[in-house]
Amino acid sequence: MAALRFRAAALAAGLVGWSALIGPRLPARVQPGVHAVLAGVLALSARAPLGLRPPQLWSGLRLGVAAATPVIVGVAVSTATPPVRSAMARRDLPASPAPWLVLHIPVGTVWSEEAAYRAALGTVAADAFGPACGRLVQSLAFGLSHIADARGAGEPVLPTVLVTGVAGWIFALLRERSGSVVAPMLAHLAINEAGAIAAISVQRATAKG
Repeated sequence: MAALRFRAAALAAGLVGWSALIGPRLPARVQPGVHAVLAGVLALSARAPLGLRPPQLWSGLRLGVAAATPVIVGVAVSTATPPVRSAMARRDLPASPAPWLVLHIPVGTVWSEEAAYRAALGTVAADAFGPACGRLVQSLAFGLSHIADARGAGEPVLPTVLVTGVAGWIFALLRERSGSVVAPMLAHLAINEAGAIAAISVQRATAKG
């Protein structure tokens, strides 16, 4: 048991350390590929069940769509409010949004984080600490892994860690209940893509206006 707990703690610390010290320093053009491959290797080494085949795949798709739909609606509704539009107008966006939307978000962020945190770390932590505590370990690591992102974007660190930690907990529940990593991937993708598209739309409308 001690060995399992050490392995889980080491993996959590390694993921947080990578996100703070190594990942941000990679050239932007190779980040998605490096992160995707590394996450896949971690998931395979942890022998994490990904649930990419039926019937788990169908369960993941159903639960993922059910979770993603209110997210998309919520982003659309909130974008109509002045405070949210103002924040989106100030957001620093890539000069070329297409690679961001098509490659960086789905591959470099969504697949990479779900495979690394929910699949690899989630599996190892659950084996070491049990389902509930294992979920807590991976959600805490997921929250801490966004410190560098928060600082880089000039956002408050503690709220970012708390929000992403809660998101990690929810994503883990989606994976556990569906038996497939597809469910949290769809929810995660909806959050990131909807927010990105909304911000792009707001800034373009502001520029035209």
